[in-house]
Amino acid sequence: MPLRITKPLHFIGIGGAGMSGIAMVLSDRGFIITGSDIADKQTLQLLRQKGIRIFRHQSASTIRAITSGVQGTPTVVISTAVSDKNPELIAARQAGLEIVHRSDVLSGLVNQQTSIGIAGSHGKTTTSTLITILLSKANYDPTSIIGGILPAVGLNGQSGKGSLLVAEVDESDGSVIKFRAQLGVITNLELDHTDYYSSFHYLILTLQNFANSCKRILANRDCPSLRDYFKADAWWSNHSTQGVKFAGLPILLNGNHSLVDFYEDGNLVCRFEIPLPGIHNLSNVTAAIASCRLYGIRLEELTSYFQELRPPGRRFEYCGNWEGRIIVDDYAHHPSEIKATLDMARLIIGSNCSPFSDSPLRLIAIFQPHRYSRTAEFLESFATALSSADQILLAPVYSAGESPIPGVSSAILGGIIESIKPNLVTLVAKDYEQLIQHIKTFTQPGDLLLTMGAGDLNHQICCQLFKNT
Repeated sequence: MPLRITKPLHFIGIGGAGMSGIAMVLSDRGFIITGSDIADKQTLQLLRQKGIRIFRHQSASTIRAITSGVQGTPTVVISTAVSDKNPELIAARQAGLEIVHRSDVLSGLVNQQTSIGIAGSHGKTTTSTLITILLSKANYDPTSIIGGILPAVGLNGQSGKGSLLVAEVDESDGSVIKFRAQLGVITNLELDHTDYYSSFHYLILTLQNFANSCKRILANRDCPSLRDYFKADAWWSNHSTQGVKFAGLPILLNGNHSLVDFYEDGNLVCRFEIPLPGIHNLSNVTAAIASCRLYGIRLEELTSYFQELRPPGRRFEYCGNWEGRIIVDDYAHHPSEIKATLDMARLIIGSNCSPFSDSPLRLIAIFQPHRYSRTAEFLESFATALSSADQILLAPVYSAGESPIPGVSSAILGGIIESIKPNLVTLVAKDYEQLIQHIKTFTQPGDLLLTMGAGDLNHQICCQLFKNT
């Protein structure tokens, strides 16, 4: 989409993870931006501070307001999350306004300047964040638009004066094929988003289309699907130095840091420590370092910034201590993500290497399945991944606008977990009120309560548990 500064843009659902960063960057670049969102989010206040007018309702009156007394007819920006039944979208169509997808706007930014586009099934947001931090510390002053909250700015994006743009590009709805980045980074590839992809083969073809559109590709050789179906200009690995440009091999992994030997072209070039636990985080860090090296930043300079690396919001994020229980939130909503998150948490349980003031003794997994289609596809895999916890609490499925599927529910998932591990305490809540009661009754001081899911679980739990503190 050609971006013209004379054309106002109106974002329906401007506070969304895929929308707010784009809106903020365009506003900083001089575009006239308005938006609407019915949710009460801190992001909206930050956008208002940028001078963006935000409507707290989505109706025909909003369309009338943005088209009255303005110069230039607004273009309306939507995401896949905006339903065709949305009254504001209906009114925009009736008014004859141009309607574009958020990916059309983002690709307009990515394709018009030197860019790094990060794609893949898992780790996109964290890798994008880590690249942004390293480039910022190295005075590249990048512009970044990602799907999570950047630690330094509290928003999903930042505006920089440098030539580089870092963007997380999303495969969930197929729009990834619109992007032509100078450097494409692919973290891994697994079947997900089964509401859109009919098969894993279709997902592979979609990501191959993205890869072929990029000038260079950096990819994870530890992922079998990438190794078998993709060609890369440079590979990275966390298991081997063979056949890869970059390798970060773990020497020590514990609950609050990782010690790493780093190789380039098979040669050991340095040993460093990062303040991020877990092998999945090491993969994200290795990808970020490799991206910066491909842009010519000296490794000696990069290593001086490693202690300042931080994950984005909702990635093993500490939420507080409630009556002796440590509450941590993670966005994990795919079986592989849940396994990686629980494996990382296990490094903390009962150890003297905890990022918290006290070392927790039990791991309580509190999971909210996201989408009926995903839950149906991965029931057995979810059950297997969750069964490594010491206790499991299940919230109702977060529909994300999907209709229920017969035979798919948290109760069904709980039954499968019990069949795998009969002695594992698994409690299924019918609603949030019952879930909070389960937390109060069945957990104890010294527990790590790990909330997982892409819905609103963490917000609901924290609001209830901390409302009187």
